[in-house]
Amino acid sequence: MAARTKARKRALDVLFEAEQRGENVLTVLDRRLVDSGREAPLPPYATQIVRGVVSRWSELDAIVADASTEWPLKRMPAVDRNLLRIGAWELLCNDDVSVAVAIDEAVELARDLSTDDSPRFINGVLGRVARDAPALRPLPDESTVEASADAAEQSDADDA
Repeated sequence: MAARTKARKRALDVLFEAEQRGENVLTVLDRRLVDSGREAPLPPYATQIVRGVVSRWSELDAIVADASTEWPLKRMPAVDRNLLRIGAWELLCNDDVSVAVAIDEAVELARDLSTDDSPRFINGVLGRVARDAPALRPLPDESTVEASADAAEQSDADDA
């Protein structure tokens, strides 16, 4: 497994754990950075993904919701919802990742970790995101990350 593929999986683990526990994403990330447990230390790209997703949480959720006309975010499996956040962030905020790679990586993780229908669903939603959503401009500073993490925690609590 390539380094970035592993980093995406580990970022998904952090997002999924925070959602399942109803915790702030950055709190879970910080805990993983301090104590990785039995796993290898969290790769820098995993940290970049998590912080990037958190910094754009509301925007990414709105973009994914617009691209997923049949399934509201709260009805999606948690793995799919978080893979879509990661994929949308890579598509719209990370110029180092091509559209094809961002989509393929999310689809492969869905194939390994989610339902039988998830790969096709993720492919379709991210394809619409890539086609229709504008790239997101860089944030002026990181101060919005904390506020977005709190919003993400509240958003997921509201959906429960």
